Amino acid sequence: MLQINNLHAAYGKVEVLHGISIAVPKGKVVTLIGSNGAGKTTTMRAISGMLTPKAGQISLNGRDITGMAAHKIARSGLAHSPEGRRVFSTLSVTDNLLLGAFPRLTFGRPRGDVAGDLDRVFEMFPRLKERREQLAGTLSGGEQQMLAMGRALMLNPEVLLLDEPSMGLAPLLVEEVFRTIRNLKERGITMLLVEQFAAAALNVADYGYVMENGNISCHGPAEQLKNDPAVKAAYLGAAH
Repeated sequence: MLQINNLHAAYGKVEVLHGISIAVPKGKVVTLIGSNGAGKTTTMRAISGMLTPKAGQISLNGRDITGMAAHKIARSGLAHSPEGRRVFSTLSVTDNLLLGAFPRLTFGRPRGDVAGDLDRVFEMFPRLKERREQLAGTLSGGEQQMLAMGRALMLNPEVLLLDEPSMGLAPLLVEEVFRTIRNLKERGITMLLVEQFAAAALNVADYGYVMENGNISCHGPAEQLKNDPAVKAAYLGAAH
């Protein structure tokens, strides 16, 4: 489904990713964990076209999308819910969600049932339905995170990238975010998840990669990583 091979990426002359390889099979949840500054968000940005890779290859459903413009990658079926939410603050909740479906409305992707998908997002996030005409900038942090995830889902994506969905949220909202991720998993949505709460990420994921200083230090089934002494010591202590 999504395959990253020997990916290098940099900001100016500073290389952040040093040849990483990640596979995200269809219908699976794969998580990328690591400390702050390890290169996780840079990985997501390089995949979605927000950052042009220096070298390596990214393929989606066998199609090479390396270096493509972000809007063309979205049309190919990859949706990115970015770190920091980045909602359109002066637009309503409904308009934010419809912008997620823009490639479908302009025939960049199969249109399908946009109205039905909007109803399904509102069913998944009842608070968004209650605030459907409210300006996105007036929502709470948790509500904005729900909106960012819902907007990404409105693309009807082949692969969903979730970058730090629990960042800055209260514990009860973090639990709600992970309930939503489990719900999406049950629906068979393919996801690559970057998350600060490593234990929660590994509990919901099928497979995991550990990133250190722009490299993949180890990887394996999520259950295996949860029981790996080095991973537990470095990333899971505080999460438990």
